[in-house]
Amino acid sequence: MILRLWPGTSEARAAAISEMLEVEGVRTSRSPELNRPIIATLDKVDASLVRRIEELAELESIVHPEGEWRRVDRSFRDGPSVISLGGVPVGGGSVVVIAGPCSVENAKQLDEAARCAQRAGAHVLRGGAFKPRTSPYAFQGLGREGLFLLREAGLRFGMPIISEIMDAGHLSAFLDHDVDCLQIGARNMQNFTLLKTVATARRPVLLKRGLSATIKEWLQSAEYLAAHGCDDVILCERGIRTFEPATRNTLDLTVLPLLQQWSHLPIMVDPSHAAGIPGLIPPLARAALAAGADGLAVEVHASPEDAKSDGGQALLPGELAGLVADARVYAAVGGRHLAEQLVQPAQQS
Repeated sequence: MILRLWPGTSEARAAAISEMLEVEGVRTSRSPELNRPIIATLDKVDASLVRRIEELAELESIVHPEGEWRRVDRSFRDGPSVISLGGVPVGGGSVVVIAGPCSVENAKQLDEAARCAQRAGAHVLRGGAFKPRTSPYAFQGLGREGLFLLREAGLRFGMPIISEIMDAGHLSAFLDHDVDCLQIGARNMQNFTLLKTVATARRPVLLKRGLSATIKEWLQSAEYLAAHGCDDVILCERGIRTFEPATRNTLDLTVLPLLQQWSHLPIMVDPSHAAGIPGLIPPLARAALAAGADGLAVEVHASPEDAKSDGGQALLPGELAGLVADARVYAAVGGRHLAEQLVQPAQQS
């Protein structure tokens, strides 16, 4: 359960309440919330101790989360979290666009994709260096070389970078190349050993929903990250596997309003992987923003027909520019705004 103390409660009293619980064998966690002390209990609390807690003058309310999570629960903060992704704010009323190729293939391909992403108005550059592929014979990525090329392109175009990490043993490579945000892909959402290791990096993590994961399972994975030191978790809905074969996956937009009730974490949507069909990406992106998404993650490629992976779902540069323009309008309609780019195209040499 989560104990929300009254605003103005002294730190001494909050610490004393935590100590009272710890003495009784109940581990606790303190929220980083600045406006009031919030204490989460990490173990079962017996009825007699609950009664003592309810009698505390400092207690405003007790909240019981919908599932077995604490730190990612909505009540663990006073408002939605805002996470800095390499200087770009995610959440808090700003809408962010992540764009780039599915795979980093070579320097020329990535340079073209980064240039079109930056000129279109995207904020963060994505690119896969280590690729999880269904076929063992498909292109598996460039590995460390891909991270190097991604970092160089990010510096050249003034964009933070994000890439998927598949193996705990690869973490040092991601840190060596100063990757701003580590992505946990759908296949690894419940790879708890990987989650615990990635959390130690103390970097923002984009956690994609598993192919068949429930919302509660997804939030429990986010809790793994938070419990092991990563407070900056961004959720990403990318479609789930259903009986429908007409699209690559089925985009579940019901998660957006529901997660806004259950969690304080920002939520992004990846319509590229959800649809697998470029023509469906813009309307799905608009629907996601209308439903409250904090941002979009899409794939773009200058020559999709030549892409080594997922070219069939990549947007062309002009299509990405249209999507960003739509994002600006839909954000404004919802009382929000499109985030500012760290470097404007006009300033790019």
